[in-house]
Amino acid sequence: MWIREETSADHEAIARVIGAAFATAPLAGGNEARIVAALRAAHALSVARVADIDGRIAGYVAISPVTLDDGSPGWFGLGPVAVDPRDRGRGVGSALVRAALAELPAQGARGCVVLGEASWYARFGFRPIPGLRFEAAPAAHFQALLIGEGVAPQARVDYHPAFFIA
Repeated sequence: MWIREETSADHEAIARVIGAAFATAPLAGGNEARIVAALRAAHALSVARVADIDGRIAGYVAISPVTLDDGSPGWFGLGPVAVDPRDRGRGVGSALVRAALAELPAQGARGCVVLGEASWYARFGFRPIPGLRFEAAPAAHFQALLIGEGVAPQARVDYHPAFFIA
């Protein structure tokens, strides 16, 4: 498996993997591939990586900037993370998340938030941070990872408008 930056030639395969991965996900809205396309079109992808297995896209991860209502800079949102159902349980998702998070310090990141299965994301250091909130989703699925030194902000998080397309 090779984790690499997405290319324009990957876009169709990425959309297929995202669609298959989220087809049965409990929190999925069915628009995850459109969200990625909208982030891409807005030049709002800070990290966009694929897992390539023998020339086949097996997974995808995106990270985009988020804003905090207290003005704290350097915050990002992880997601979507998608793994082809044929490749689940083989470490593809974990490898993608680790590779994506490893890129954030060079981008001046202070933290990263994620909306998803809390127990799965905890393995990467994500945890609930009291006072850091995303009001559009259940608090039990919203977590954050502090990067470097610093105090966790007490703020409302807003994702890019692409996340709210129908």
